[in-house]
Amino acid sequence: MGNISQYEVGERTIDWLLLEWYESSKRIISKKTSNGKEVILKFLNEAPGLVQGDIVYEDIYTIIVIDIKPCESIVLCPSSLFQMAAVCYEIGNKHLPLFYEQDQVLVPYEAPLFRLLESGGYKPVREIRKLVNPLKTTVTPHNSSTLFSKILQLTTSPAND
Repeated sequence: MGNISQYEVGERTIDWLLLEWYESSKRIISKKTSNGKEVILKFLNEAPGLVQGDIVYEDIYTIIVIDIKPCESIVLCPSSLFQMAAVCYEIGNKHLPLFYEQDQVLVPYEAPLFRLLESGGYKPVREIRKLVNPLKTTVTPHNSSTLFSKILQLTTSPAND
């Protein structure tokens, strides 16, 4: 229905639906709002990708809005583009979600990852933060013009049989 940051609330009451960061991508959510209203959300086709401030319901009296709860996080402030790439690679290699906010990389806190980043000299900080800006880390399929695909075509062509 939109986001509260760009929505005219008027005289209606905002009722917050508190979610953990990982619940924002669930297809089925059953929770109570901060005012005690039972809410069940079912997304049939794909994960919704709900974000801070999304409006999930409205009537003439109330608007129900997503509020992502703060959680224990690892916060990194890379000092260079190289360090940004390296730290994102280290975290991505562990298949963990990455978040980005004001030149900072954030990831949900895990003690082993924190120690790994410390030992790598990245100076991680442990803070309570809202994880609201996920980096899109899905890999797109290779197109047919990559070097690998050209080599594969050469090695599997009928002339080489």
